[in-house]
Amino acid sequence: MTEKRVRVRIAPSPTGYFHVGSARPALFNWLFARQHGGDFVVRVEDTDRTRYNAEAVPDLADSLRWLGLDWDEGPEVGGDFGPYYQSERLELYHHYAEKLVSEGHAYRCYCSPQRLAALREQQMEQKTDVGYDRHCRHLTAAQHAKYQAEGITPVIRLKVPLEGQTSFHDVLYGTITVENKTLDDLILLKSDGFPTYHLAVVVDDHLMEISHIMRGDEWLPSVPKHILIYNAFGWELPIFAHVPLILAPEGKGKLSKRHGGVEIRYFRDHGYLPEAMVNYLARVGWSYDDKTEIFDRDALVRYFGLFGINISPARFSYKRLDSMNAYYIRQLGADDLASRLVPFLRQEGLDVESTDLIPLVPLIQERLKTLSEAAGWIDFFFREPADYDATLLVGKKMTASASRDALQQAHERLAALPDFEVETIDSALRALADELGLKVGQLLGVVRVAVSGKTVAPPLFETLSILGRERVLTRIDRGIDALSALTD
Repeated sequence: MTEKRVRVRIAPSPTGYFHVGSARPALFNWLFARQHGGDFVVRVEDTDRTRYNAEAVPDLADSLRWLGLDWDEGPEVGGDFGPYYQSERLELYHHYAEKLVSEGHAYRCYCSPQRLAALREQQMEQKTDVGYDRHCRHLTAAQHAKYQAEGITPVIRLKVPLEGQTSFHDVLYGTITVENKTLDDLILLKSDGFPTYHLAVVVDDHLMEISHIMRGDEWLPSVPKHILIYNAFGWELPIFAHVPLILAPEGKGKLSKRHGGVEIRYFRDHGYLPEAMVNYLARVGWSYDDKTEIFDRDALVRYFGLFGINISPARFSYKRLDSMNAYYIRQLGADDLASRLVPFLRQEGLDVESTDLIPLVPLIQERLKTLSEAAGWIDFFFREPADYDATLLVGKKMTASASRDALQQAHERLAALPDFEVETIDSALRALADELGLKVGQLLGVVRVAVSGKTVAPPLFETLSILGRERVLTRIDRGIDALSALTD
């Protein structure tokens, strides 16, 4: 820890939709900030204009809001350390790059892309270390003037020490040391006037007073370069904690689209609950103890700690996420679940209100892994079953004729009931099955397909009662006609 106010950030590049690989570090940063009464900052690193995606920033904001990760500074919120888009901070980067040149920590490089490509090819042919050969590091004033007269726009490179070592401490990985001679004279400011990631991230983190940097461990190799930039400016270092990547379900390679949905919008649109997603993401590679799996948001804020993060990469398990999502669905009140189901049912063309769904919630709540599955269970309550294969009406170990006769008997028995309550329907159909010499499951299976069009549906007696006598009898008539066509 540090005596400074805790200020953490996420700084995504707007090149695509916000995905779980970025959401987990965002969650860890948010939890750390909330735990220590600090600030969670969102900064958009949009200087790579060739890969810029205009939809990425709105998607980032929507995804963070859906997860409940409110930010204290950044887009849509503002703050005292803005702007929070790097493309709006170019003057700052120019100022600090020139400062490094004037103080002898950086230099202008006029090498053309063609020269650098030829150099790389030569180095590869000779099997020597590939990297910039520092051709422009010791140019004379006259040489600088010559290049400038030719109209060449230079880049600015960091003057990396040629000897010695650079060390830094990472909370999770410990002390890491690299030989300076293995580091390139990296570019800080490109010829198009945009900074590289290395300059911009250091300048921004310092000026925004970021106290802790928590990000994916793919950035570990960049840290020595950043340390050299911090040192050149004479700035205090933040505390580093690099989080392992999330692996594919089989444990080989980085999680990617070929393994399934990876974008937060995918999970939102497929009916995962944000509270389940937050709980699951927190548990991918982090643990509080060896037994606790379920954490609500308050518990995560209370118990989260960097030392609970395992530096071994963790697998992303869709099966485990489904199980956790099903658990959270089961914890919802009927009104809450009904309101959450409405947009998913409307998406399937069902004109429903949450009040229509409240009676149905007890029938499906234990069966749902995701909210998007609801339509497949209960769509027949709101529209007539689509045409189905009439052979589905033939009961197990029954003929089409016997199935038709059973449906006719069921129609008569249900039509004559004094009421259409669950207990009354239950008693009547069980008694009928016994009279017909059928197992209860045989008769109920035929009735189920007739009224729902499905071989698997919510509990039948409750289904019949909610549908109502008139609709049930109409659908049974349809089933009888379908079975008659099979027997003709």
